[in-house]
Amino acid sequence: MKILLIEDDAALADALAAALGDAGLVVETARSGEAGDYLIRTERYDAVILDIGLPDGSGIRWLEQWRADGIDLPVLVLTARERWSDKAAGFSAGADDYVTKPFESAEVLFRLRALMRRSHGHAHPVLRCGALRYDTHVGSVTLAGRPIALTAQESKLLGYLMHAAPRIVTRSELAEHVYDRDHEPDSNVIDVQISRLRKKLGSARIVTLRGRGYRVVDDPEP
Repeated sequence: MKILLIEDDAALADALAAALGDAGLVVETARSGEAGDYLIRTERYDAVILDIGLPDGSGIRWLEQWRADGIDLPVLVLTARERWSDKAAGFSAGADDYVTKPFESAEVLFRLRALMRRSHGHAHPVLRCGALRYDTHVGSVTLAGRPIALTAQESKLLGYLMHAAPRIVTRSELAEHVYDRDHEPDSNVIDVQISRLRKKLGSARIVTLRGRGYRVVDDPEP
């Protein structure tokens, strides 16, 4: 999943981005509301982590503008304020959840994953496509109860496809949401990794729709 982190504290942003990156998320950062606003309007993200105290205006103001413009990305608010009125202002502006500073990176990760699951229509932390299971908490995959060993990149690719299922996912969407912008895949990398996933999961479980993209399906016909 591709996350935008809007936080002006460089040390905090770098530490949180590193922790989320270690957990398999693709994280891009912005140091101001204006920079974050530009990225949100020009790039595609799965969720936003937004600090309330930004140098160019309250994060609440930026969030209100995004919601007014119809931008419905899940937003997790970071706030150093503990007053309920401040939290209520965040929810009223359109925030989906909040974390109060100081926080543990693990809490941010769990809340973020829950927001993204719900945005894709998944309430449970374990995604299911027939006998295929993907545990979003630990990144483990099983097929008919049997553990499947995947590389980190294969796991991220499969996780995104399963979050989106049964929707078709285009190659460009996979490139944007699964791979870091500074390490965009070569033209055949996605094809190679899809091929490897098929060898491990069964060739019929990931369907290619020519000219449209890929889709994970429930248990295919034998």
